[in-house]
Amino acid sequence: MKITRKNLDEAASANVISPQQAEALFQFLKNNPAAGSQFDLTHVLYYLGGFIAIGAMSFFMNLGFEAFGGWGIFFIALLYAGIGLWLTERFAIKERVVPAGICATFAVALTPLAIYGLQLAMGWWPDDSTYNEYHRYIKWHWIYLELATLVVGLVVAYRYKYPFLVMPIAVTLWYMSMDVAQMLTANYYDFEFRMLITMLIGAMMTLIAFWVDLRASHKADYAFWLYLFGVLAFWCGLTAQDSDNELSKFMYCLINLSMILIGVALVRRIFVVCGALGVCFYLGYLAFDVFENSWLFPIVLTVMGLAVIYLGVLWQKNEQMITQKVRGKLPESLQLMLSDKH
Repeated sequence: MKITRKNLDEAASANVISPQQAEALFQFLKNNPAAGSQFDLTHVLYYLGGFIAIGAMSFFMNLGFEAFGGWGIFFIALLYAGIGLWLTERFAIKERVVPAGICATFAVALTPLAIYGLQLAMGWWPDDSTYNEYHRYIKWHWIYLELATLVVGLVVAYRYKYPFLVMPIAVTLWYMSMDVAQMLTANYYDFEFRMLITMLIGAMMTLIAFWVDLRASHKADYAFWLYLFGVLAFWCGLTAQDSDNELSKFMYCLINLSMILIGVALVRRIFVVCGALGVCFYLGYLAFDVFENSWLFPIVLTVMGLAVIYLGVLWQKNEQMITQKVRGKLPESLQLMLSDKH
């Protein structure tokens, strides 16, 4: 449940709390990581500046940096990372949680560049590829950059415990899912196998996100980025699997329906979005392939849609009773996590 300034002002107007308490509570929630990020100009500027700085040293890196050579790139990356960590400390002292987290993330995001420079300087770089290809192409030897980023990311996240620090870790795991698949199929190209590896790693990331959610949902949303990239990797790998079996296609639809239900239960929109897309893909397949010339299919589909709406009405009437019964049978840690979200 998201509490806004308007909610607090309405509570004060209804004499539930005093205006002074509403203001104090708003300021507390605004600076509390567990309350989630705010959508205001201050936070937009924070994240815009952070993404520009991170992008400058990653996505938007051009060949101009190659002129510095391996050692030059390595020490420039260390210098920038040092500045990022220094700013993190300064913001942390002032309890500026969001900019502190962004600066720490900036330092972690420089790890691949530093390792690239080090490998280049030591003569360990295996081919003529350059760092500006890291975010665009799948290559097996990126794995060293990714492993180093994971280690540094976990150390920095353990030190500062800012939720945004999970972002480079999640992105790196996503990259690894593709690079590991390429490494395992080095001598031949098998798209479906690569997507299977991506799907399995995505499922692992999603399970890790769920574990993190169970342990830390009451502190801050550390699982958001893991859910985002884990579910995307799983769903993209699942959707890319080719099958001429009607049962397999129906199972694909059921998996996507399950993702929608899981997303609702965990209050994670990425499950719902991907699941809804998958269901639409399956219905599109039925409409344009299986029942291409059937006048009855749109009618049946309309009836199904109305039935789903009716189920929504029934659910709204009995939600509290069903929720209490189901939650009563769940482990205590899961009950606590779900109660924090609703």
